[in-house]
Amino acid sequence: HRPGMMRQAALFLGFVVVATRALAPPRASGTARLSPVMSEPVSGPGIRQARNVLGSDLECCCANVRDTGIGTGFFRDGHCSTGISDEGRHTVCVETTSEFLAFSAAVGNDLSTPRPEFLFPGLVGGDRWCLCAARWEQARLAGCAPGVFLRATHERTLESTTLDHLKAAALDLDESMRDADRIESLREEAMRVAGLAE
Repeated sequence: HRPGMMRQAALFLGFVVVATRALAPPRASGTARLSPVMSEPVSGPGIRQARNVLGSDLECCCANVRDTGIGTGFFRDGHCSTGISDEGRHTVCVETTSEFLAFSAAVGNDLSTPRPEFLFPGLVGGDRWCLCAARWEQARLAGCAPGVFLRATHERTLESTTLDHLKAAALDLDESMRDADRIESLREEAMRVAGLAE
């Protein structure tokens, strides 16, 4: 019964996050109701550890889309985290373009129309959003994939596409490669200190 209990716990946690925001008091005129979780991604039973495609900590994609108070991600916490309740794998942090939004609508996924009941603000070109990995790969094959932020893209994205494809579309490639080099240097130093270096 344990897998079933973990799935129920994850679904409940996702519901609590959404319900908390939906029931929050209306914001005063001219002020945004910020997401209650901004610095760290949601965590708990059934939610994958938050690592990015480079193997380091998953960074925030967007915690407040166009001052709506809505964060991106399946859990609306600003991070492209995933878990057993996220069947669509909303793991790719992208910067949307008009071309991509038109493509998405054409294949049956309208991302431009707001859906308040799902805390979805509707997207315009330039917004950062956690996109389904399979949708990003579909758009890549069609030649209209939006740019990607590697450090905010969850490692599970690599089940749907390759790191080379993501790097080719990366908007933060230089910074990401510096991070990757730093991590590798730290790993090598740790191996040397532990006497495990080749």
